[in-house]
Amino acid sequence: MKKFFGKMPSGEEASLYTISCGCVTASITDCGAALMALTVPDSTGALRDVVLGYDSAEDCLKGSACIGGTVGRNANRLKGAAFSLGGRDYHLTANEGSNNLHSGPDAYYFRLWQVASHQENSIRFFLHSPSGDQGFPGNADISVTYSLDAQGGLHIIYDGVCDQDTVFNLTNHSYFNLAGHDHPEKAMDQLLTLPARFFTPADRESIPTGETRPVSGTPMDFRSPKPIGQDIGKEYEPLRLQGGYDHNYEVFCNPCALLQDPESGLTMTVSTDCPGLQFYSGNYLSERGKGGVFYGKRGGIALETQFYPDALHKPQWAQPLVKAGNHYHSETVYRFFR
Repeated sequence: MKKFFGKMPSGEEASLYTISCGCVTASITDCGAALMALTVPDSTGALRDVVLGYDSAEDCLKGSACIGGTVGRNANRLKGAAFSLGGRDYHLTANEGSNNLHSGPDAYYFRLWQVASHQENSIRFFLHSPSGDQGFPGNADISVTYSLDAQGGLHIIYDGVCDQDTVFNLTNHSYFNLAGHDHPEKAMDQLLTLPARFFTPADRESIPTGETRPVSGTPMDFRSPKPIGQDIGKEYEPLRLQGGYDHNYEVFCNPCALLQDPESGLTMTVSTDCPGLQFYSGNYLSERGKGGVFYGKRGGIALETQFYPDALHKPQWAQPLVKAGNHYHSETVYRFFR
């Protein structure tokens, strides 16, 4: 199904596409290749929309939280809004102090993507990113595919190829609330499990220091399920500097995250081939969302699969670099149980 979703600044029309498989339904817009709704049944059979979203493309473009959007070429933060590759320096726009966040401000989640294919249970979007776009080298062809399977899984698949050595580090920036997007007051009650042994502390500008610190004995430890809000207010420097959880965790095993609504028992797992998972507790959310719902502070959580933030300046970490002509491919699966 396809329906009108508003207009882009260029006057082009944006559309909202629906895919379904079994009891799971997803709605994705070509504005930002963004996930706007994800409806799943809970333990009673009642349907819940478990992602935050907007009612129109205009609202997407006004938003400041990149809700549901596809982020690239480089997700997360880059110190000094610059990096070196092949002996040459590349400069991006500083849009968060002196640093770059999510490759913006001309972000992929503000652009109109082409629809390459649309079937009952899947949709594939395409974007051409010319050399110099956002400051990155090389002409890149990028696709993002959303597909649903009969076992309650939402697959998000990223593919790319470029004619120069370049950066590829794509993610999805959905905010989840298994109590339903219209119950932001319950988001911090969700039970979260992260098997990760280590996280990467960041400085006051949210740039990782390069340390990989054990979670053991800290409020960052989610190896056993606990309410997200349980330790969020603890006097612990990484929490204080970021205003809550906004940290990268190692992907130690899959599933790399498990989220559960304590009332209904609705459960979501996250599996990925990425080395890192950015857990963000929505500390600065302040958005008017779909149906007029106000998504305030900590009204949803993001679980973004990606390379470690600022990895381009940390050679000891896996690098989000792809050689000219080589194929970039990554897949993340959000799977639901009741």
